[in-house]
Amino acid sequence: MLKNNKTIVWFEEVTKDSIPFVGGKGANLGEMTRANIPVPPGFIVTVNAYNDFLKKANITDKIRTLLEPLDPNDIKQLQKIASDIKDIIIKSAIPSVLASDIKRAYKELGRGLVAVRSSATAEDLPEASFAGQQSTYLNVQGGENVVCFVQKCWASLFEPRAIYYRIQHGFDHFKVGIAVPIQKMIPSHTSGVMFTVEPVTSDTEKIIIEAIFGLGEGLVSGEITPDLYVVDKKDYSIISKRISQQKHQLGINTDIETQEINTWQPIEASMQKNQKIEDDVIIRIAQLGKSIEDHYQFPQDIEWAKEGNNIFIVQTRPVTTIKESAEEEPEIKAPAILMGVSASPGLASGPVKIIHNASEIARVLDGDILVADMTTPDFVPAMKRAAAIVTDRGGRTAHAAIVSRELGIPCVVGTDKATKKLLDNKIITVDGSHGKVYNGKVTRRITTTMMTNILKESIATKTKVYVNLAQPELADRIAARNVDGVGLLRAEFIVAQIGQHPSYMLKEGKADEFIEKLYNGLYTFAKAFSPRPVVYRTTDFKTNEYRDLIGGQEFEVIEENPMLGYRGASRYITDIDTFKLEIEAIKKVRKKYLNLWVMIPFVRTVDELKQTKHILESEGLRRSNDFKLWMMVEVPSNVFIIEKFLSVGIDGISIGSNDLTQLTLGIDRDSSKLAKTFDERNEAVMTALERVITVSKSMGVTSSICGQAPSDYPDFAEKLVSWGITSVSVNPDVIGSVRATIAKAEAKLKT
Repeated sequence: MLKNNKTIVWFEEVTKDSIPFVGGKGANLGEMTRANIPVPPGFIVTVNAYNDFLKKANITDKIRTLLEPLDPNDIKQLQKIASDIKDIIIKSAIPSVLASDIKRAYKELGRGLVAVRSSATAEDLPEASFAGQQSTYLNVQGGENVVCFVQKCWASLFEPRAIYYRIQHGFDHFKVGIAVPIQKMIPSHTSGVMFTVEPVTSDTEKIIIEAIFGLGEGLVSGEITPDLYVVDKKDYSIISKRISQQKHQLGINTDIETQEINTWQPIEASMQKNQKIEDDVIIRIAQLGKSIEDHYQFPQDIEWAKEGNNIFIVQTRPVTTIKESAEEEPEIKAPAILMGVSASPGLASGPVKIIHNASEIARVLDGDILVADMTTPDFVPAMKRAAAIVTDRGGRTAHAAIVSRELGIPCVVGTDKATKKLLDNKIITVDGSHGKVYNGKVTRRITTTMMTNILKESIATKTKVYVNLAQPELADRIAARNVDGVGLLRAEFIVAQIGQHPSYMLKEGKADEFIEKLYNGLYTFAKAFSPRPVVYRTTDFKTNEYRDLIGGQEFEVIEENPMLGYRGASRYITDIDTFKLEIEAIKKVRKKYLNLWVMIPFVRTVDELKQTKHILESEGLRRSNDFKLWMMVEVPSNVFIIEKFLSVGIDGISIGSNDLTQLTLGIDRDSSKLAKTFDERNEAVMTALERVITVSKSMGVTSSICGQAPSDYPDFAEKLVSWGITSVSVNPDVIGSVRATIAKAEAKLKT
């Protein structure tokens, strides 16, 4: 079991739950390694090492002083302060013991060329990405150089783009840690990126693969416009191909041994227009992508590399830009002045601002069309002001494409000549859905299918449609949608950002700090959705997850199977003082917003529910017209004796279909080998759902379900409605489609 005081860990020691310890990128590399996905081997310099460096170098106060007067919208000031902070970090001495440990691990890895990657604790998370916040260095060789580039990765936590991002998202600069994975380099002849969902239309039936010659950095940086292959996810047939000419590639200069040795190399003229990978390789990569998606149970953005006949996965992250599946939008009946790759859907008009480098981004004003050769993370402040983006180079996985989709603005990439053909202040229209640019301001004809899609969310249903949320910065945006409230507010993201074990904070006299930070997160949701209910699921960290928080090792035992261990209601009745911290935060929110309710997870026995309810009541949270108490149904015991649980006195239940399915079928929900058998529609699971819903209805208790099944399977939704379920709670990307499915099910039942 991973010990959270270590400064060096190997990939196989890490899981997807280790983000506070090794960052998002490191956690996913470890998770894939343990799942036998072909990942090049490596080790991670942990967040502990970074924190120890800051402490021993005694530079935290210096950095904080530099940041205090910062106006993040003053680009010149931002760049100057960022440069000064990075200079402090680079010039500070790294602890000699840590330097020796890094060199020793590098030697154990086999020396040779490695990739030195940044892995911050606030990146690669669902619904919060913004690509390229920190730096990655490829083809690093030699122990001294590895140590040097680890320090450069630490410094990149204070790049202007990273500072700006944290301020915009309310992250404390010193609560965001950074780890550094060191990974064996793959001298790839071809490489690329894969989305297991169509990133522009959010079509879940397609896999998108982009490929280039050479190292993948040439693609993700936007330097190269890649081949584009579209694959059917069901039968792996290749639906379409778009072959791009590639004149140069990023490769390795083997004559240099002491520096980072990436070089641009020309490609022979006879190969420039060739398809980058063969059809059978396209299919193999797609199959590997589907297996990774099945493992994570969520669409993935994957970086791959091919050496000889071997395919390696060097990174994966959740796709953060999934939206409602849209009907095909009609093309505009006018001649286009530019054509490129559709990178982010939508239509926008405005004046052109051609930006050649990041020092010019202040020229981009609200509503301008940002036009560039390509964008980098330093362009983000301007991208947030732009109405649309057009670039000369790049594909659907270039920086401009990814950030545009996160911002929800149209984007066309790979036009080859936008910066040469367009003129500053010229009014143009960008059609991100079809990859075209038009002269002047034009509009799109509204079709019947488009209007149907627009109206989906406005459909009225008797069955309520709630949303699952975790991140406070999304609250206002999602609250503006036609949604009946939050059916599952997860605490895990808020607690992970606090970064310290609540029991540890209680011991250290920081109880008020924990309460205040949890309060701030919960308050954001309650305010945004008021008067609609926000059902807060109290913390359900498992022991391995809690151990990764600062101070966690002191309070968490090592368990062989944390999924079935000390979690949920079992914690509340055992560690009452820590549970009271959470209760205080809830009570503090409810002084202003009474729409915050409570849901208790993983309740194994009736007595656990009774004791938990008693604790809540003794602290002033008693059921009433404006305070509802729910219980998660995710353990088979809940199904067998549901009447006894309901008789304790609760207002609602919400079915956690993932846990209930895995415990009913005896399947690890993270098992890729058993992914096809893991199905909520299994007869045993459906029998359990029917019993829970019908009994709840008969006893006057509301019932809900958290999960994607109602949107994925219309017949599943119809069954839930026929049994009398009162609400479903789904991810934001399917609010409209689920409401439409529910409406059809309700209409069918009436007839």
